[in-house]
Amino acid sequence: MRRYGKHTDEDDIRTRPGRRGTRPRTNIRPKHEDAAEGLVLTVDRGRLTCLVDDRTVMAMKARELGRKAAVVGDRVALVGDLTGKKDTLARIVRIEQRTSVLRRTADDDDPFERVVVANADQLAIVTALADPEPRPRLIDRCLVAAFDGGLEPLLVMTKSDLAPPDKLLELYGALDIPYVVTSREELENGTAVARVREQLDGRITAFVGHSGVGKTTLVNALVPEDQRRTTGHVNAVTGRGRHTTTSALALPLSGGAGWVVDTPGVRSFGLHHVNPSRVIHAFPDLESGTEGCPRACSHDEPDCALDAWVEEGHADPARLYSLRRLLATRERKEGD
Repeated sequence: MRRYGKHTDEDDIRTRPGRRGTRPRTNIRPKHEDAAEGLVLTVDRGRLTCLVDDRTVMAMKARELGRKAAVVGDRVALVGDLTGKKDTLARIVRIEQRTSVLRRTADDDDPFERVVVANADQLAIVTALADPEPRPRLIDRCLVAAFDGGLEPLLVMTKSDLAPPDKLLELYGALDIPYVVTSREELENGTAVARVREQLDGRITAFVGHSGVGKTTLVNALVPEDQRRTTGHVNAVTGRGRHTTTSALALPLSGGAGWVVDTPGVRSFGLHHVNPSRVIHAFPDLESGTEGCPRACSHDEPDCALDAWVEEGHADPARLYSLRRLLATRERKEGD
């Protein structure tokens, strides 16, 4: 007869039948209180390169984490072989809470959400002013993803020797987004790098942009000691660039004053995962005016309280226009 409670002993513990030496079943998981802290630098086919103290360690996700995946920028807890020697492998047993998340879907009707970078402070949206031509709709989508994920945006405009930045600056002026304008000559002589670095020091910055805009060239200039990425060319006929970064990679700025995360070039930026109600948080001057909005207001309908809020002089009309333009990006295709 099986006994329960305080009268149980070793004979009352169940084991799986038919398995020699099987350990008793238990739902208690180890806490791994002695696990080392690490930062995920890159992910490649299930293997994660992590920075532990001052060395890189190859690791894999522990089975106990289930489907939860670690991405570049994640702060993780590791156990096992942490020497970083060749052919050694540690285990990631815990993924710490994230402070921000950059996410995207392949398209707007794709429900599969992909986390690109975790714990980044800002998103540097790199766009060329010419060759290839700027794509404002893609920039808008990146801005929405940044606002939704808790990242501060930074606009980096390249190739100003081919076209002036005035039109783009006018388009995004009401958003008060910090920006840097660079030319190819300034990249070569280092002056552009110095200006960009002023916006990066002490922060984790993810770089995003479609192929051919000079994103990887800029990253290589910011981290010259790391030349593992090869810079692609832009096709003179199609204007399309060749993808040169195939997976996200975190790189430390020289001097230890910040991190740069280079991400693969994108041709689209799906926003299926975005909740429009979260985008308003990036507009504190407008957010207070939504208190009178009807439930589940899209902020672009006849009963929206923001129209009266702006008419009363509480905010700049250009800001409301910019908010509605960004919210509309989820409803229209990037090429429209």
